[in-house]
Amino acid sequence: MSAVANPHAAHDAGALVIIGAGLAGWTTAREFRKLDTSTPIVLVTADGGDFYAKPTLSNACAQKRSAEQLVTTPAAKMAETLNVTLRAHSQVRSIDTQAQTLTLSASDGATHTQPYGQLVLATGAHPIRLPLQGDASADVQSINQLTDLAHFQRTLGAAPKTVLIMGAGLIGCEFANDLLLGGYRVHVVDPTERPLAALLPAAAGDQLGAALHALGVVWHFGATVQAVKHSAATAPLAVTLATGEVVGADLVLSAIGLRADTALASAAGIACERGVVVDDQLQTSAPYVFALGDCAQYASAGARTLPYVMPIMNAARALAATLTGTPTALVFPLMPVSIKTPALPTVVAAPHPAQPGAWVADALEAAAAQGGGVWRFMDPAGQQRGFVLTGGQTTRRMELAKATVL
Repeated sequence: MSAVANPHAAHDAGALVIIGAGLAGWTTAREFRKLDTSTPIVLVTADGGDFYAKPTLSNACAQKRSAEQLVTTPAAKMAETLNVTLRAHSQVRSIDTQAQTLTLSASDGATHTQPYGQLVLATGAHPIRLPLQGDASADVQSINQLTDLAHFQRTLGAAPKTVLIMGAGLIGCEFANDLLLGGYRVHVVDPTERPLAALLPAAAGDQLGAALHALGVVWHFGATVQAVKHSAATAPLAVTLATGEVVGADLVLSAIGLRADTALASAAGIACERGVVVDDQLQTSAPYVFALGDCAQYASAGARTLPYVMPIMNAARALAATLTGTPTALVFPLMPVSIKTPALPTVVAAPHPAQPGAWVADALEAAAAQGGGVWRFMDPAGQQRGFVLTGGQTTRRMELAKATVL
């Protein structure tokens, strides 16, 4: 079992143990160390633990960066800097919340019992995979971490390829734009009528759709993928849509969303719904066990999961205070999301899904003449609860944020 830095900490029953070496796990360790320099921290991860910014996965192609080049800080350096015992390439097999222990297994099969004083679940989320027909259905790829991107890049190779993307949501659109800029041909299949249909007002979605189409995207709206088969006739793969259309592609990338990884928590009897249920102090239903990041269902966000960077940063700061003895309720500020689609830069501050109201465009013609558009989500009382900016209007992010009521 790999252990880096402070090897005696793993045996301390009062240690803070973090499961997961993504942004949530490492940021929690960093914020904790700002407040407590002595309590042992043990970070357990199934991968190598290198630190990188996950959003860079969807713009690596255009920048001609390999998966390895996305790493900003090697795991060993992170562990040394934060005085963390890193147990890399280790699987957590079970959590015993009564005994406050984890059962770990290393890549060589060796097992280990790890005690904890406090436990943080930062297990992330898994790509949603739909059952598909066809002898090449197992070849459909998803990109959710560095190893996924490395495999995708190896499969792409250097020659021009046609990539079919399942899903026209945020990640699907970002990958579509990235691949087009990298010189690849792109088809996108989605059951809705336009890109980001669940996130943007219709006119904004249509703008983005037109911009990506002008760049080269071939849209297949109102359709789903039914089968992926090997074929020598059309391309290496023949992708059959529910409409009956067959599209030739070299690769198929599934980008239809993420599902919180709740397997460990659920097996340990910890309450889970769409994610690991946490209160406003990020406490789970088990004592001394907390959760944040893509795996968490936040009470502070109206029982929602929030798979974005800014919620993680805010949650980690609040959690570190709680873990070090100052119970701190997590209060999310307004957190606009920048969508990485250079064809049409887009900023979204989405209202809560249960918030009544409607999208209202700001003088659309005038805004479009300046490059882009402005939409405000107005509640029945006339208060602004969210906004969308596209194109040149994204420079008004701070202005619109100040006008938004949480």
